[in-house]
Amino acid sequence: MLLAFVAGGRHAQRIALGALALWLVIAFAIALQVQRGGAPLAYLIGGWQPPLGMALRADGLSAAMLLTGAVVLLAVALFGRAPYATPRGAQETRAAYAYWCFLPALAASLAAAFLGGDLFNLFVALEMLTFTALALACLDGKPSQFKSELRYLLFALIGSVLYLLGAGLLYGAHGTLDIALLAGRTRADAPTLVAGALMTAGLIAKMALFPLHLWLPPAHAGAPAAASALLSGLVVKGAFVLLLRLWFWVLPAPVVLNGGTLLAALGAAAILIGSVVALRQERLKLLVAYSTVAQMGYLFLMFPLLAAGDAETASRAWLGGVLQAVSHALAKAAMFLGAGLIAASLGHDRVAALGGAARVMPITVIAFAMGGLSLMGLPPSGGFGAKWLLLRASVETGQWWWSLVILSGGLLTGGYVYRIVAAALAPPAPGCEARPVPRAQELCVLALALASILLGLVPLKDLGLVRVGAP
Repeated sequence: MLLAFVAGGRHAQRIALGALALWLVIAFAIALQVQRGGAPLAYLIGGWQPPLGMALRADGLSAAMLLTGAVVLLAVALFGRAPYATPRGAQETRAAYAYWCFLPALAASLAAAFLGGDLFNLFVALEMLTFTALALACLDGKPSQFKSELRYLLFALIGSVLYLLGAGLLYGAHGTLDIALLAGRTRADAPTLVAGALMTAGLIAKMALFPLHLWLPPAHAGAPAAASALLSGLVVKGAFVLLLRLWFWVLPAPVVLNGGTLLAALGAAAILIGSVVALRQERLKLLVAYSTVAQMGYLFLMFPLLAAGDAETASRAWLGGVLQAVSHALAKAAMFLGAGLIAASLGHDRVAALGGAARVMPITVIAFAMGGLSLMGLPPSGGFGAKWLLLRASVETGQWWWSLVILSGGLLTGGYVYRIVAAALAPPAPGCEARPVPRAQELCVLALALASILLGLVPLKDLGLVRVGAP
């Protein structure tokens, strides 16, 4: 990021693309090493052992999310080559300069959030994520962007304050914030309960879980397509990974057993209400944004399933939840990039007037539909594998009501995906002319959508990476 900041212009683009390509190679190497070794990797910064020092830890969860983040970020960076390029001899624009500087910053923030082993340093990583995402969301500099992103900033800062208060309570009660050390020290006492409640509230505010989702749809409505893809696909996943670490590594078992149902209830409300509101939207980006609110709810259904099942069922629920996070990141990034291309081609994103889009950009519409299939949970997509595992776990633990929520959410998702595809396949309205978009951008969208589908074809035994170091 610093090199891109100093170099500027076309050099910043080359530096960012090279760094993100290298990050993908490193993330793949880490995932391969974790899977082959069957145990998490650990690195002591400066050689100091916790609690005096800090440790970076790569287990199956962090390795899978790191690899997912590298894939999505590189695809978004390649997508941005057309709108944020600096041609030879042209003057550099502020938006292009910020874009290529903040993409590596977002990568660093995600790496810190996925690999961190200390609750305070994970707080720092979340702050880095917030401010890099905020800068990318305001690239165009429009007043409407500042208004919606200010709401995002206020929610994020309130969440940070709550999280930091809880971290302070944990430190005062146990003398450390290292996750591995806290795992054997916490008890169901008052400081731990209050700390867990504060930190959980702060994290779900950053994740936009219902009913703390009010910042997310306006933030997407005014943000560029690339920023929306990163915000929905990756940024909220940083808080989700930290929430998993807090609940299943730090908090005592009675808290997890009793509180998991409450989080799942909020997730179920997010699925149903978010999907119904998405069905009623007249703007494409707002529809996809409310879809994010709904899809995030599936991640919370794993909490009571993990707590109530035997080892095999809990392992299945864990794999389903993490697979849902990965498949959602790929599919939703593809859908937001596709929505941006459709809006750029037609000059608007009104759902009722999308006619003709499929004729001008069939690749984009097909990729959008493929992402929607993954969100619906239809085979052979990654979303199907995730939802099937959660369905089985809910039945096996006797919590069949969560399976009804999953099935209902899939039907509602099919409703709003059908609205978009049907409108795009309709003939164009009189006087409406769609402009062609760069083929390279369409291929980036297609690659992400294909990845979300092909993820479902990977045999479950080959997804053992996710189980390495699982709680």
